[in-house]
Formats: sequence, C-alpha cells, structure tokens
Amino acid sequence: MNQSSSYHPVASGVSHVASVGFSPLLPMPVLLGLGAVCVLVLAIGFALRAGGTIWRLLGFAVLFGWLAGPHLVRATWQALPETALLVLDRTGSMTVGRRTAIADAATARLREAANRLPGIALRTVVVPAAVPGSGGGTRLFSALARAESDIPAGQLAGVIALTDGQVHDVPSEPAATGARGKPPVPFHALIVASGEQADRRLRVLSAPPYAIIGHDATLRVQVEDLGPEPQPGAHATLSLRRDGEAPLTREVQVGVPQDITLPVTHPGPMLVQLTSSPLPGEVSTLNNQAVVQINGVRDRLRVLLVSGAPNQGERVWRRLLKADPAVDLVHFTILRPPDKDDTTPLNELALIAFPTRELFQEKIDSFDLIILDGFENRGILPLAYLQNIADFVRGGGGLLLTAGPEFIGRGSLQDTPLGDILPVHVSEEGGLLQQRFQPAPTALGRRHPVTADLPQMPPLPGSSAPGGAAGADPGWGPWFRALRADQSHGEVLLDSPDGAGGVSPLLVLDHVDRGRVAVLLSDQIWLWSRGEAGGGPQAELLRRIAHWLMKEPDLEEEQMLARVEQGHLLVTRRSIDEQAARTVQVMAPDGSRSGLRLKDGRAGMLRGRLEQATAPGIWEVTDGMRHAYAASQPDDPEEIADLRATATKLAPVAARSGGATAWLGDDPAHVQVPELRLVTAGATAHGSGWIGLARTGAHVVTGTRIDPLLPPWVVLAVLVALLFAAWRREGRT
Repeated sequence: MNQSSSYHPVASGVSHVASVGFSPLLPMPVLLGLGAVCVLVLAIGFALRAGGTIWRLLGFAVLFGWLAGPHLVRATWQALPETALLVLDRTGSMTVGRRTAIADAATARLREAANRLPGIALRTVVVPAAVPGSGGGTRLFSALARAESDIPAGQLAGVIALTDGQVHDVPSEPAATGARGKPPVPFHALIVASGEQADRRLRVLSAPPYAIIGHDATLRVQVEDLGPEPQPGAHATLSLRRDGEAPLTREVQVGVPQDITLPVTHPGPMLVQLTSSPLPGEVSTLNNQAVVQINGVRDRLRVLLVSGAPNQGERVWRRLLKADPAVDLVHFTILRPPDKDDTTPLNELALIAFPTRELFQEKIDSFDLIILDGFENRGILPLAYLQNIADFVRGGGGLLLTAGPEFIGRGSLQDTPLGDILPVHVSEEGGLLQQRFQPAPTALGRRHPVTADLPQMPPLPGSSAPGGAAGADPGWGPWFRALRADQSHGEVLLDSPDGAGGVSPLLVLDHVDRGRVAVLLSDQIWLWSRGEAGGGPQAELLRRIAHWLMKEPDLEEEQMLARVEQGHLLVTRRSIDEQAARTVQVMAPDGSRSGLRLKDGRAGMLRGRLEQATAPGIWEVTDGMRHAYAASQPDDPEEIADLRATATKLAPVAARSGGATAWLGDDPAHVQVPELRLVTAGATAHGSGWIGLARTGAHVVTGTRIDPLLPPWVVLAVLVALLFAAWRREGRT
C-alpha cells in the first residue's frame, strides 16, 4: 500500500515516481499480539515510574517499524502522447462565400502551432456533406463521437472545431470528452466569419402534392429574417413563376405566413418557383427561393359507354372501366332498336328507358369520353344528337368507336354528321373481311405511346425475334373479323390483311380540332381476354386508347420530359417523327443556355443527360416547340435552411467544457487564429487571444525498483543501543 508519491511529468521521455510501501515480516495477528504485550509492559513501566521506560518505548517503535517491512518503490514512467481533434466542417453551408478557404487557412496555422507543442498530436476529423437525399444537416458531434472512440481513455487533450456554427446535433448535455471521473476536455469553436451574420429565407409551410384541374391550389409560405437585429414589420417582394411563365409579384410581410392561390390548368406536374427579394447585407440568397411541384389531376373522368347490342365485348369494357377508381361509368345497352318489333313486353325487356335527350343534348358536355361499341344507328339517335357528339369532340371531348358489320351499309354512322370527324371510311361492297388474321403494329405503332412496347409485341417484319421483351411470345392471338377501309387519315397504329395481299388500317387515332377520335375496325378484341391462341394485351391496349382520348400526358405522341437526379439533368423526348431533331436547348435557373444532344432509345424515345445540374431552381428544356421543366432541389434542405455564421449554437457547449468560441474573420489571407497553449486538466482553457489544450498526464509504467528503508543490520544496531541505554538508566535508579 502506497503512503505517498511524487510525479514529475516530462513532455516526451522518462518520468520517475517514488513511493513508500510496507510488507510485514510477521502475520498481522502476531504483530497485533506483540503490540499488545509491548503496550502492557510500557503501561506498567509508566505506572511504576520505572527508569528506562522511554528508551524501551523507542526500542519497541524501532522493532515494530522494522517488522512492518517498510520499503521505497521507485517507478519509471513513460509519458504518452496526447491527441487533440481538429474537426473540419465540409458540409453544404460551408461553401457559402469564402468559408472553405478561411477554414483551410486556419487548419494550416493550427497544425503548425500543434507541432510546436510537446507531446501533442493533432488529428483531423472531416464532417462530410450529407449523402444526396439523406438530409440531416451538419452532424458534427456524431463525427466527433466516432473519432473519440478511437482514442484511448485519458489521451484526449481537446477539440477544436472549424465551422460556420450551423450544427444540427448539438447535445443538450456536456459532450463525453475526457476520461470518466475527470472534467471534460476543452471544446473550442472557431467560426469562419468576423461576427454574427444576417440571412433571409423563404419557407414553404404547406403545399398540396395534387390539385384538381380547374380549381385553385393554395400554398402557404413565410419569409423570415434571421440575424442579430431583425427588423419587426419589414416587407419583402415575393415572385412566383409557374412553368416558365412570366413571374407574378406581391408584397408580403416578413415573419407572417402568407396564403397564395394558383389555378391548376392542365394535367400532370406543374412547377412553381417562389423567390423572395434579398435582405440588404445577408450572407447568401441561396435559401431565398423554393420550388413546389403540384400534380394536376382530373376530379372524376366521366365515360359514357353505349353498346349497340348485347355482345361479348361489353363485359370487357365494363370490367376495364369499373376497375379504374378515377372513372365514373355510365353504360347503356340497346336491347331492341326502334325499327325491330317482337312480342316481348317492354316491362320485361327494358330496365330503364334510354335517356337520349338527357345524355346527348343536356349533359353531353359533362362527359370526357364517349364510347360507341357496336352501335348501329337505326333511328335510335336523331341526326341532331349525332351532330352534338361531333361538336362534343371538336370542343375537346374524346370518341372511341369499335366497329363491326353494323358500321357498313346505308344509314350507318359514317353517313351521319359523325362521318365528318371519323378518320376512316368503309365501303359497303367488300368492306367486311372474315378470315383468321393476327393484328400487327405498324412502324408508327411501334413508336406511338399507345401501342409501343405492348406485351407479346409481334416481331418486326422479316425478323424471327420478337419485337417485345426477350423470351416473349412471338405474337398476339388471332381475330377472325375486321372491316377493310378504303379511305383513312390520322395515325394508323395497328393493321390487318385486306384480303388482297395488302394491309388495311385496324386501329386509327386522329385529332379533331381540340378533341380526339379513335376507331377500332373490329369487334373481336374480346378474343384476347379469352386467351385465344395465347391471347393478347387487350386490357392494356384499351386502357391506353381510353386514356389517350382523355388526354393523359404520359400517352402524348410528342413529349418532352425532364427531371433532376443526384445533380444530373435527365431529358427524355418521345416523338413519332423519326426525323425529329436530336438537339435540345437547356436553360439553367440563372438564365444561361447550353445545347444537349439526345441519343436514340427504344420505341421512339430519345434520351440525354446533362452532368452538372446542381443549381437550385427550375431548369427548362425545349426543342423550339415543346417545353419541359425540372426542379433541382438541394441535396440537404436542412443544411441551407439557415446560412448564417453564428456562435449561438456552440457557445454553450464550449462554456461547459472550459473552452471558447472565436471568430476567424472574413479574409482567408488574414485569418485571426488564436494562439495554441497547454494548460492543466480542469483549468480554464482560453484567454485573450489564446486557446488551450489540457495536459492530462497520460503515461505508462516502464519499470519499478524496491529498496528497503530499514536494513536489518541498522535495526539491530539501533535496538542494541536503545536496550543498553534503557538498562543503564534503570541501573541508576
């Protein structure tokens, strides 16, 4: 057991320590028994005032001191090098202004100063920028905790953080720097600025991801001024730019939430860029803008399906349209036309009367699509109602007509006002073809989004490989009846044999003024749903036709799409024109322009990639006629939410640890780095113009030597002398 010790640290080299220890020569019970006997003898001597009692006391003391086995322990210690951590912030907010250059200059100065401190090793810890899409802001103390775990206990001398002060994981309690039971090591925050800064930011408090076409979308935004001296009641100018349109401006009060309404005019994504006017003297305008994407959707798609007679295909239509929750289906089947009479009572034949006036005059404009499935006009609809259907299409509606034998002959639909908007004409003579055939896509059909890449796509002419995916069935199942058109215009996507060695249009799409028409010259697509000879993509084809007629953006023949992913602008262009230009113009958010070459892809797709698209805001892509917009969002929104350099977040942590916060200035050439010193552990580690690292005294014992304090011959000589003195003193009395 050590009774006393002394330690003299040496910065690098050997240190010595001396301590006194005891190793009893007899068991403790024996020593205690002898001690009791000696005390009794001395007590009797003092009671009788016997001569020599004092000398006996001294003799007993020397004897018991020797029996206790005192010895001197000499230990040789080697001082261990101590580590200081230099935490270097490399997150997104450090790219503002010259912060990175200031941090680099301060790093070089601190490393030089640390090299002059004996026994101190300076280790650099980099706080990296967040992985794109992960968010989280600056996780400085998480990086510090990982670095501390690699340092042995008691060897951490301090932490110096070079940062802008925007740290998002500041602990509420003192950081666990320092060995257990010892005070925390000093934490110093060196801020890459000359003082507290000001910043203005624009926050989107709420924005709907979807909005109904024809209605208004409401955004809730707020402009905030951050800094040491915000001005109450200040105003800012807010600019709104939607899909490249001319910007709209309005005055808003700073710090007060604002509601902004925007009309939603078209289906698909709508990008809205909001920008606030800058604050005089603010550090950056990077967070003065925000981009919101709102997808325009239809409230409910209303479809009117009229079947001319009960047939196999109407079940297919009902199943398809009923499965779509966004579609309201109104379906009527003509059980008996007016020109046909039989003995079936009306109350047993009809469920409800066919409301021709209500559907085709009063409420026709409430529908988005009208489907005439095998409809034979035999006085069912007056010509005025058929004219209403034609006007409905010209005004922006959609019409799908599936034609069978009822389409030919006098008085058919092609001889009514509907004939003016239909893209095909079928003559009465030779217009019906009845034979086994396989529907096949045309060259245009392989590029058109309605029929491109359909499952089980038949092979290209003259090729044994399937046109669809590898390993797919080499074609669709057969049909057995079709109409042969003698005239057609529009877009022919599928064709069939004409019975004379040629081909005839089978599926034709056409644009009529603001509306659209599709004609399927066969009433046997239902065979695919039955799996005849492998079947075919009946449900997918009909779904695409119906949604193309209702102007689904993804099914447009000419498309320009753009998106930003991980700092890259990806452009996709679809065109049914094989000679379409391969170069598009890209306009960055700052207004700069550059050309981008597109490369051929599958099914009429052209693709391009712009490598550097990191500037936040709206990117515009155009080929001269079509435009596409993409929003570049920051990789870590939390990182740019507040761009000020500030000491308010780290000052409490530094104060609890005995450290300090200091400002490095705004000029990388004249960085104001505090002097670096060594201090005693637990002492205040900062002063005017300097910061300190704590010397913890970490060491390792390299050797020990034990020397007895009372050699036996010395003890024997002293005992003999004391006994002689006691005998002589006793003899005189």
